[in-house]
Amino acid sequence: QVQLVESGGGLVQAGGSLRLSCAASGRTFSSYAMGWFRQAPGQEREFVAGIRWSGGATYYADSVKGRFTISRDNVKNTVYLQMNSLKPEDTALYYCAAKRGIVTMTPGGYDYWGQGTQVTVSS
Repeated sequence: QVQLVESGGGLVQAGGSLRLSCAASGRTFSSYAMGWFRQAPGQEREFVAGIRWSGGATYYADSVKGRFTISRDNVKNTVYLQMNSLKPEDTALYYCAAKRGIVTMTPGGYDYWGQGTQVTVSS
């Protein structure tokens, strides 16, 4: 089974930066797609960014485009989310997810999930 472990969350001031990591184990991920999702209290889980293991094509939600960057290290089996110019509205529990095939933007399409890491942005 695929196991995903997020790390790097924390408290940061508005305008600051944070880098999240997602360490994957248990499988070879060359044919997988990885995604970052976030969920704030009382809201639905929403897509943030996605990346293909093979080729590295990236996808972003409009709300984070230009501020966040997703990347991966195939040797380390780790996906990163570099978050710059953070805003209070970015405050949420961030999840790493994995699925076979192409990147999709709905949580239901992903088979594997991490436990989440909290990101809090203060004003």
